[in-house]
Amino acid sequence: MSRTPRKINAVRNTCRIIEVLQEHGSAGITEISESLNFSKSAVHGHLATLEEEGLVVKEDHSYSLSLRFLDIAEQVKDGVADHTIVKEEVTNLAEETGEVVHFGTEEEGRVVYLSKARGASAVETASKIGKRMPMHSTSLGKALLAELSPERCEQIVDRHGLPEQTAKTITNTERLKSELEETRQRGYSIDDEENIPGVRCIGMAVSVPEANVLGALSISGPSQRMTDERMETELSEQIAQAANVIEVNSRYS
Repeated sequence: MSRTPRKINAVRNTCRIIEVLQEHGSAGITEISESLNFSKSAVHGHLATLEEEGLVVKEDHSYSLSLRFLDIAEQVKDGVADHTIVKEEVTNLAEETGEVVHFGTEEEGRVVYLSKARGASAVETASKIGKRMPMHSTSLGKALLAELSPERCEQIVDRHGLPEQTAKTITNTERLKSELEETRQRGYSIDDEENIPGVRCIGMAVSVPEANVLGALSISGPSQRMTDERMETELSEQIAQAANVIEVNSRYS
């Protein structure tokens, strides 16, 4: 019989403090204490340890996350795919299409954005690097789900459900299965205003035989520009070329 690992509350509390600093940019002991309902002495102890480890910096009476997190983040991103190549292809694709381009991967049943670029005609979106999004309502997520086993897809749906993001979001399991089969047949996924009203997206998985699915690319834009015809005749070819460059470089890196 497997035993549930013992959780360490002190580590959990440290994580909450890091989240407050991430949200506020910088904060003092009193602000953090009031936000988390922790004692000031406890907050001070956590911050002193984080500062000693180089994870936070102190200026006057305020603390903020250190640039060491950049080093950590870059290493994590390179663990998915060669981030230099990913960033280059995301930027090139944004310039070619004029739209917003993302690269993301799946973690814990969510899509996590790892790279983003905006073309000349792009509309602003709330997406940012590190943000987690639902899989069933995004083109990135659908492209990834279409590559996963049925068992893994079921696990993700069981864990996170199919919450409605817009009036067009797929909230039915059977309909999602049908959508994923269509994605496999087409070779690309479509978000038809299912995550953001007025925005349509095309997505395509990026994978190599040795590492399976690395992530996915997506192109997003206003629904009037992101027509089915444009996706089929223009964008699908452009996104496939970018995906291929990432795949080839990841295979031999």
